[in-house]
Amino acid sequence: MKNSKLIIALTLFMGLTQLSNAQTDNAKVGIKGGVNFSNLYTDDVDDNNVLTGFNVGLFAKIPVTEMFAIQPELNYSTKGAKLTYNNTFAKGTAKFNLGYIEIPVLAVVNITENFNIHAGPYAGYLLSANVKNDANNNSYDFENNFEAEDFNRFDVGASVGLGLDLDSFSVGARYNYGLTNIGKERTFLGTSYTFPDAKNSVINIYAAFSFN
Repeated sequence: MKNSKLIIALTLFMGLTQLSNAQTDNAKVGIKGGVNFSNLYTDDVDDNNVLTGFNVGLFAKIPVTEMFAIQPELNYSTKGAKLTYNNTFAKGTAKFNLGYIEIPVLAVVNITENFNIHAGPYAGYLLSANVKNDANNNSYDFENNFEAEDFNRFDVGASVGLGLDLDSFSVGARYNYGLTNIGKERTFLGTSYTFPDAKNSVINIYAAFSFN
């Protein structure tokens, strides 16, 4: 199942890059990667929740005018956070490490020849999930009970960022905010709850290299 999802995503991206080549000779296709600072937004968020991860992927930048371009991407991105919980059953901390395949489609506006702002939606599919738990109640040890199937597989959200283009090399920073809850609804002792009741939040710092 994981391989089939990845093949579909790669096929979609290759179709977009072929479309870009058909539309204009000025289109850029390349690779990108960098560091992530991720968090999960809950009612109680602080900087101590941030996890450091990475992002890597492919992009195609398709000029529409001299000032405007469309940039689809295919990325692998790590997300997650260290959350503190305190409920009826136990209290403790849980560290969530999540890995997504993402397809952003960004509108790029060139403010100057080298400087741009970009924004647009993204769709993501959860490939992997790893949870580490430290609870005061040993009976509340869910660490080995969580797999990718225990989370919402699909994530959608919005991205906004800044970029600096230097010929075939670019650097930039981007903020990605998830609009869907990553947790599924559960029932324990007759009580329904969502865990984790949170949404993805990630800052990307990246570098990119285009082949043309």
